[in-house]
Amino acid sequence: MTDSTEFPRDPNRPALPARLRTALWLAEQGLPVLPLREGKGPMGNCCACQKNACGGRPNMKTPGSCACAAPCHAWAAATTDPHILTSTAWAPAWRQAAAVAYHPGGAGFTVVDLDNVEAVAWASQALPATKTVATTRGEHWIYRGAMQSANGVRPGVDIKSLMSYARWINTGTGTMTALPDAVRALVGREESTSTRSRGGAVDSSSPARATWDRSVATGCRHNDTFVRTGLERGLARVTACREEGAGSKAYGVARFLANQHTACPGPCGLELLARHIIDAAVSVDVPEAYAKRAVTNGFSAVLVKAP
Repeated sequence: MTDSTEFPRDPNRPALPARLRTALWLAEQGLPVLPLREGKGPMGNCCACQKNACGGRPNMKTPGSCACAAPCHAWAAATTDPHILTSTAWAPAWRQAAAVAYHPGGAGFTVVDLDNVEAVAWASQALPATKTVATTRGEHWIYRGAMQSANGVRPGVDIKSLMSYARWINTGTGTMTALPDAVRALVGREESTSTRSRGGAVDSSSPARATWDRSVATGCRHNDTFVRTGLERGLARVTACREEGAGSKAYGVARFLANQHTACPGPCGLELLARHIIDAAVSVDVPEAYAKRAVTNGFSAVLVKAP
C-alpha cells in the first residue's frame, strides 16, 4: 500500500476535494471511510437523524432501520462504496472535512491508540510489534483481527475496532501482525460483563448510591452548590453519549472533577463523586468494570491517591 498522497489523479475525473480523493483511494483498499470535521469528530447528524430519532443504522449497537443517504451516525456510516462517497448527500461533508477516518472493525482490523509516550513505552514492552503509525501525541498500533472497542483500558490507551473509527494519517511502518491475546485481554472483562438480564437491565448495574454532602466532605474548600453543579454537568455529558464514547467521557469528567480538589486539605468525598460518574456510564450501557477503571484512571491522573 502506498501513501495516500502519492496516488495519481484521473485526468478525466472532475477535480475532487482532497479529503474525498484520499477516501476513495482508501475505499479501493477495502477500508470503510467517513469524513471528519474540525476537531477530529464525525459530521453532525441531519435533522431526521438528530438525537437518534431515526432509530439508528442497522449495524449500530442497537440495530435500527435508518438508511439515511448522508454520513450520519459516525462510524456506522463508513463505507467503501464510491457511489455513496461521491454522492450529492455526502458532498457538503467533504467540502468542510478536515480529515478522513476509517472503520477498523469493518476492515477486520484493530487499532491500539497510544495517546502519550508512557503508553507507547508500555506497548513496546507488553505487545508484539506490528504496523505502527505516528500520531500527534503517540502512536497507532494496528493489528489484523477485529474485537470490541473500548476507551481508557489503561492510562493513555484506547482500543478502536468494532463500533469505532480511527483517523487516517498515513500508511505507517512495519508489518501488520495478528491481533494478540494481550490486546483482547485488555477488554476481556468488559466483554463478559456487558450482557443484559432477561428483564433488560445491565447485569452489573449499580444500586442507588448515597449523595454527596458536607457530612462526607468535611475537608473540602468548595460549597455544596459548586460541587453539585459540577457533578450534574459532568453526569449530563456522560449520559449524552448513548451510542459511543461514554467511557471516555467518564474518564474526562473524573479528571476534571479531581482537578477542582487538588488544593483541598480533604476529605472531599471523592469516592461518592466517582460512584455517581460510574453509575451514569453504566446507565448508557458501559460495562461496570470498564466504567470503574475509566473513572479510577481519571482521578489517578490528577490525584496521588484515587478514590
